[in-house]
Parts: sequence; C-alpha cells; structure tokens
Amino acid sequence: MEYNIKTLNSISPAIYTELRDNYHVSDAFTNPDAILVRSASMHEMTIPGSVQCIARAGAGTNNIPIDACSEAGICVFNTPGANANAVCELVIAAMLLSCRNIIGGISWVKETQIGQGDKFEKNVEKGKSQFVGPELRGKTLGVIGLGAIGVLVSNAAVALGMNVIGYDPMISVDHAWKLSRKVKHENSLDAVFAQSDFLTVHVPLNDKTRGMIGQRALSLCKKGVRILNFARGGLVDEESLIAALGDERVSHYVTDFGSEALLKTEGVICMPHLGASTPESEENCAVMAAAQTRDYLESGIIRNSVNLPAVDLAPVTKPRLLCIHGNIPNVLSSITGVISSYSLNISDLVNRSRGNMAVSVLDIDNMPEENKEEIIARVSAIEGMKRVRLLNC
Repeated sequence: MEYNIKTLNSISPAIYTELRDNYHVSDAFTNPDAILVRSASMHEMTIPGSVQCIARAGAGTNNIPIDACSEAGICVFNTPGANANAVCELVIAAMLLSCRNIIGGISWVKETQIGQGDKFEKNVEKGKSQFVGPELRGKTLGVIGLGAIGVLVSNAAVALGMNVIGYDPMISVDHAWKLSRKVKHENSLDAVFAQSDFLTVHVPLNDKTRGMIGQRALSLCKKGVRILNFARGGLVDEESLIAALGDERVSHYVTDFGSEALLKTEGVICMPHLGASTPESEENCAVMAAAQTRDYLESGIIRNSVNLPAVDLAPVTKPRLLCIHGNIPNVLSSITGVISSYSLNISDLVNRSRGNMAVSVLDIDNMPEENKEEIIARVSAIEGMKRVRLLNC
C-alpha cells in the first residue's frame, strides 16, 4: 500500500531509514495519510479527514490541537527521550554558566582588552577576581521530573560529585531502573525546594504544572538558589521569579524560554530554545517519529501517543480492524456483535483505554470482499466511534 506523508517543517532525511519506497514525503500533499511536524503551529490549520496520525519530532506537543485530534480519531505521537542527551548536556552547561559567570568573563575580556598588547596578561590576572564563582561538586541539585531527561541530568550530576534529590510521583519502572542509586528520591516537592542549591525542572506543561514554580515555591527555596528551566516557559511564574531575583532569593535563572521582561532582568540567562538543537537530536527525533508513523499506518501499533493508549501488537498478518472510540460502555460488545453477525471469527482482540479515549483492535481470520464496506459502515455508526480503519485487506 502507498502512503503520503506531509511535512510541516524541514525533517531530517534520516526518516528514510524507516519509511520505505511505498512512502511518499512532501510538504505539498493536501490529503495526506499522516503529518510529520516539528515546531509549526497547527492550531489554526484545517486538518484533512484523510490524516490518520500526526507525529511530532520532539517531546512537546503544545503546537498541536490535541483535543480536536482525539475527537477526530487522529493519533498524535511525540518522541520522548530522543532529544534527552542534547537537553541534558545543555542543563549541565547552564549550571556552570550560572555559577562561574563565564559569559560575564568572556564579555569583559573582549570588551576591555582588545588593543592592550603586552598588558593583556597582567590585566586579565588582575581583573579575573570579579568573576569568581562556586564549583558544582558538593552542591545539591533538585530534579523535578525523572523522565528520560531528568534521569540523564541526575546521573550526570552524580558523576560531577553533586548531591542529587529527585521528585517524580509518577516515575516509570524503566526510568527508575536507569536512575543512579545515589539519587535520593523525595516524596515532597516542598522538601526539594528547601534543600536545593540548583533546581531544574523536567515535566510537561499542563493545567497542573503551569506556574508550579511560583511565589509559594520560591519562598521555600534556599536564598541564592539557581533555577534552570529547559522544559517549558509556563512552568515558572515569571512575575514571581523576577521579584525573587530582585530580592536575591534566586541568584540566577537560566532558561530556554526567554521573554523581553526576562532579558531586562539582572541574573537571567536566556537561550534561544537550543535544547534539542543538535544534529544528533534532530535525527533521533525524526527517526522515532517516522518509525511510529509507519508502525501505526501499517499495523495499528501505538507507541508514545499523547492522546491514545499504548497498543503493542504484532505486525499485521490478517485483516485487522482498528477502532478508535470514546471510553464508554458497550462499544466493544457492539463491535464484536457486528463481526459475529457475518459469522466471521475473531482470532485476536486488544482493547485499551486512556482517560476518555479507547482503542479496540480485532484480528479477523478472513474478510470477504463483498462485506468490507458494509462492516466498516456499521462499526463506524456505533455510538462513541470516532475512526475505523481496516488494515491488510
């Protein structure tokens, strides 16, 4: 079967390691089977009814209308962990920038010592004392969010001799196994605020986390804490942060999500969203997004979806009915009722739910050609059904 994939941004050609000759990739398709996107905003975009899935080559999905996609039965993927090492390295660099005044020292040398000739070395030795800053070793780093990035940051900080405390009530078993045994797992977010010399946040932005580092949290922090935000700007309440910088409760704030107000504030280092800006990260994200798209289109496999449950299936070998529907009573029995009314045998069945969404996948021993369209129409008419697709048939 042939598939058309629309790109909304420039995507690494590494996708072709996953998308074979039957995949056609272009930014010109008007009715594609899937969309690959990086940073382009889709909120004002009319998404064609042909689109089965959207894959975001990156972790955040704020640029995608998730609720509208769920209502239309469109699976939305992200690529968690693909850019984790790139972000981790930048967080370590941010800690050093915040405490050693490296940027100030470099600027001072460039602005004051050009043309000094033989006096250069003497001037530098005399002037360097104004850029003295503490080492990382022995300091306490608080890590909020122990996902792929948080685990890497924690382990790297341990290797640098820091005391690391982590907070994540939802930490996965997989990430827990990867976390250094030297990382202390705190059950109280307040305790993390109170103990940390450095504080880094690695959680998604949603209604529960928006402004989580605000006036109350900052009041609990050690005086002189250095805060790092390479997750999302909205996690930190900007007004409260600026006030805390003003009274020196916060020594420095380093972020990938700047604003004009922050640029005007002493003690702030703003970067231009560099977290995933490495060729390795862009390639990793593109490859993961492409692989997830292929597996979903061809077999209905769902991995790393932000709006649908994970569905781990074997590659499709029989006619497979993929149904996306609301998580409400009687939908599954209605689907099987339609299939059995044609005296067809269901050889395998998977039903998974996530919040108010559910996915049902049925492998059927055979699918008579004369009944296909009628079966799809009847299943599509079931109350709560959002999308029905027949694979390998």
